[in-house]
Amino acid sequence: MFTPSLHPAQHSLFVGEFPLGPKIVNVASVSQRSPFRYPGGKTWLVPEVRDWLLHKTVKPTEFIEIFAGGGIVGLTVAAECLAEHVTLVELDPDVASVWRTLLSDDAEWLAQRIVQFPISVASAQELLSVTPQTTRDRAFLTILKNRVNHGGILAPGTGLIKSGENGKGISSRWYPETLARRIRGIYAMRDRITFIEGDGLEIMRQNAARTDAVYFIDPPYTAPGKRAGKRLYAFNEIDHQGLFDLASTVSGDFMMTYDNAESVRQMAEQRNFAIHEVPMKNTHHAKMTELLIGPTQHVL
Repeated sequence: MFTPSLHPAQHSLFVGEFPLGPKIVNVASVSQRSPFRYPGGKTWLVPEVRDWLLHKTVKPTEFIEIFAGGGIVGLTVAAECLAEHVTLVELDPDVASVWRTLLSDDAEWLAQRIVQFPISVASAQELLSVTPQTTRDRAFLTILKNRVNHGGILAPGTGLIKSGENGKGISSRWYPETLARRIRGIYAMRDRITFIEGDGLEIMRQNAARTDAVYFIDPPYTAPGKRAGKRLYAFNEIDHQGLFDLASTVSGDFMMTYDNAESVRQMAEQRNFAIHEVPMKNTHHAKMTELLIGPTQHVL
């Protein structure tokens, strides 16, 4: 249930201390709703996004996640009714095939296909060598690749998991019943979610005049000058300056997350955006910080 703020003041996320305190969020405490295991996934940020939206005096009409990826933030917003509607945008055609299937009547087929698949190195390699002929086949292949590849990486050149958790190899990240449950949960929310395969910046540009829309901006690309994006993502190029310029034009509120890099701070400061560091752990459990960026005066 949406609980609006009783005080129409600027959201504390970008002033003073974090409402949740400067501690690392235990991702195990966050409901896992996405079938993806995604490099750079934002499960750890879900409590902050929830707090941001709950501090609004009016529930947003639309929550737009312009780089959906695994979609954990948008799925949480939809599941907890933190906005009237959620729009997920994704450019990668493989990832897009999954979202199209999850929100269609082929979702149950996908759930059953996952449960019935006999996971092994041989079966995975055989299937990964086949070119899918339908959207739902492509969706299954993408989920399989995401679950059996090292680090969940979908970009070309990535190998299969070797030892995995407790020496289980590629089956260590293959939880068929859990994945099927998540797929059915997403399908059950399909009336609250719209998926668009395309350029998230263009969708943001089309909605820039709206005051009733909010944007979650988590580019699946690292900060300017870093190279990890080329290894992690098939679509890894973005005009960072253009994204910041576009964010400065929208009438609605936004939350942007980026690597804690000096180049990012400079882009934010040049546009008078608010900046805060948020602690998190990376995939190797090393403590680090990322930046949350938003308008200096948040729209409540």
